[in-house]
Amino acid sequence: MQKNNPRIVNAWCMYDWANSVHALVIVSSIFPVYFSATALSASGSPEINFFGFSVKSSVLFSYTVSSAFLITAALIPLCTAIADYTGRKKSFMKFFCYLGAISCMLLFFFTKDTLIPSLLLFGLSLIGWSGSIVFYDSYLPEIATEENYDRYSARGFSMGYFGSVLLLLFNLSMILFPHFYGIENKAIPARISFFTVGVWWILFAQIPFRYLPAGKPSARSVQSNWFFNGFQELKKVYGQLQDQPYLAKFLSAFFIYTMGLRTVMYVATIFGATELKLPSQSLIITVLLIQLVGIVGSFAFAWLSGQIGNIYALMIGVVIWIGICTGAYYTTEAMEFYILACTVGMVMGGLQSLSRATYSKLLPEQTTDTASYFSFYDVTEKLAIVLGTFIYGFVDQFTGSMRYSILALLVIFIFGLILLARIPSRKVYRFELESQD
Repeated sequence: MQKNNPRIVNAWCMYDWANSVHALVIVSSIFPVYFSATALSASGSPEINFFGFSVKSSVLFSYTVSSAFLITAALIPLCTAIADYTGRKKSFMKFFCYLGAISCMLLFFFTKDTLIPSLLLFGLSLIGWSGSIVFYDSYLPEIATEENYDRYSARGFSMGYFGSVLLLLFNLSMILFPHFYGIENKAIPARISFFTVGVWWILFAQIPFRYLPAGKPSARSVQSNWFFNGFQELKKVYGQLQDQPYLAKFLSAFFIYTMGLRTVMYVATIFGATELKLPSQSLIITVLLIQLVGIVGSFAFAWLSGQIGNIYALMIGVVIWIGICTGAYYTTEAMEFYILACTVGMVMGGLQSLSRATYSKLLPEQTTDTASYFSFYDVTEKLAIVLGTFIYGFVDQFTGSMRYSILALLVIFIFGLILLARIPSRKVYRFELESQD
């Protein structure tokens, strides 16, 4: 397939446009705020009766994220193995896309009487979203040459930010001015927002589904037991890491700092609502601000990586995250929270985009089974989210304060920085390879 084809690259980026509304509306803004308010009105306290156990709503939210990504980490190896052998990468991408989108649409029925089923639907939406991403990411080395990884990855993230902002602005207008739309029930705008996420996701996903290649079956013989094939693929990639020392070191560092980064992404709004008692409208507007700043951040880190190398750019991002966690621990005022939010926006998308591009660059040359390699990358990321959100929820439940959970994330980021420091810059890495040749 011809690489760097503008039509295919733009179609690939459109999936970021399509799915990022889930990350913004469902994960980061409207759903967490609505969930916190609904849980409080249902029980009269922050505690929820979950199958006979009394659990803080913020902890239950965190554990739902952990459980969803744990399930995804188990499913993805099986699916990517089948995708590699049968060439049905796009089919699996579609399946997870529709699973996530339909789950979001069903959240329209989220009320205090359907709290637990709606939380399960939220978990299914996470499984659908994260499952589709691994197949989406695996297309990058197939549609682009290495010198364009950073730029195209940043373009995808920035399009995702921009598209999700457009939908959030519409949803926010319904929440702030419901009478303009003829809505009397104040809970309805949020529920309509969940439905629009699913519609938007399915609608714009048709563009990448139309232009991205379907894939071709692997030349290797097909084994009869797909279950073991999936984990054999992971085992094979793990074995190949022994011959790719820089790739192995990067994955170790990626696992650690992603624990902190993605946990913040999922619990930041809950933190603002629970610890700082910020009003719902302020929280949603803050998340919108994060998205706008994130567009600049994605391209800024892509430019920075071109100047000093991917690893050094990632290290700068992690240092900023350490500062964010330190500031969050001492934050007591709304303005301090807003300043931190702007800083989060600058580094969140940039670090995710650069991580995806760096991994693509470090893959062995002539790699054909990109789905298997990105399955390993995705499982690494998902297990990091599982562990990170579990630690956050456990510390919150044990201490009764999310501020101590923030300190735990601070330690995680410091450890991630130390691991990144073990990896030479891309220029040094390439020079060593050329010297060996």
